[in-house]
Amino acid sequence: MRLVVSSPASELIAERGGRLFVWVTRNRSCVGGTRLETATSPPAGKEFRRVESSTDFELYLPRTLTRLPEELHIEARRFPRRVETYWDGRAWVT
Repeated sequence: MRLVVSSPASELIAERGGRLFVWVTRNRSCVGGTRLETATSPPAGKEFRRVESSTDFELYLPRTLTRLPEELHIEARRFPRRVETYWDGRAWVT
């Protein structure tokens, strides 16, 4: 898996403790689909494994995730200030 991390995202993750947790969640709306969620602290009730990477922060993905993306894009958004991830360039995972 190749990581594409923007400088603002790396700085934001560092400010919030240096760890990023990424997981897949089902959208319960009528549109359906699966989305990526992120947090800088582990969400309750989920198990993660650390992914070796050359980034300045620790990256964690779900322990049960069997298929990794070719690329994981990590970017920062300004309003509200948060980290977002894109799996192979998409916000929605198929």
